[in-house]
Amino acid sequence: MAGRKSGLGRGLEALIPTTHPSAGYAVIQLDSVFPNPQQPRSHFDDAGLEGMAASIRSVGVLQPIVVRADGENYILVAGERRCRAARLAGLTEIPAVIREGDDESSLTEALIENVQREELSPLEEAAAYDQLLGKYAMTHEAIGQAVGKSRSAVTNTIRLLQLPPDIQALLKSGDLSAGHARALLGLEDTAYSVHIANRAVADGWSVRQVEDAVRARNVKPEREGSSIGSRTPRPAAIIELEERLTEHLAANVDIAYGRKGGRISVRFADLDDLERIYKTLLG
Repeated sequence: MAGRKSGLGRGLEALIPTTHPSAGYAVIQLDSVFPNPQQPRSHFDDAGLEGMAASIRSVGVLQPIVVRADGENYILVAGERRCRAARLAGLTEIPAVIREGDDESSLTEALIENVQREELSPLEEAAAYDQLLGKYAMTHEAIGQAVGKSRSAVTNTIRLLQLPPDIQALLKSGDLSAGHARALLGLEDTAYSVHIANRAVADGWSVRQVEDAVRARNVKPEREGSSIGSRTPRPAAIIELEERLTEHLAANVDIAYGRKGGRISVRFADLDDLERIYKTLLG
């Protein structure tokens, strides 16, 4: 079966037409299928693709890819791994579900497929959520409903994009887990957060150990003007308000509180992030 050029799995050949419709099921030419520019996933494991290609050579593509028509060509909505593996297997055709839709629905569908299969890295997932949030003006709650996650889970994932590049690199390589990275979001001191991240990787710290290190660093003076050595835990109400504001704004929020009042600081990544926070505050 190594010489098969059809992308059809056994049993699909009689069910899927080989014409060029604009919607429905069809067998389409692989060279007419182009990557989705909205694809949230950027890394594909070579060994995994080779394994899938071997399976395709044996039994064909059992699950059609999902595309949308773009003139005489097609844009992938879901199934890029299958498409890449089919090319590795030497196929020239592949079964497809052709759907109508816009860029937003394409991104949402590609995101949902990857999230449900747990095929996105934390940063890829965060970037996809951020794109839905910024480019398509979806709310955190709407994104959560679309991908089957809570609003707070979406918020905390998006916040990973605020981490320093060095920590993002550890997260991308898999040396640091998403849980460790989320714990580091509580630190304002960028240099110290990188230090803790490197210690966590080198010494095999648990997420709890990282959280304890962050908590210890964040113990602040009881009031403004007190000595550096006079440090005491802040009121629980202040910490809770910080956490609520951080979740609502998807940005690190710090509340400094003393006898003469206090201040609220909101950290943003760039001007686009500042505009997003501004819009969130307005509405």
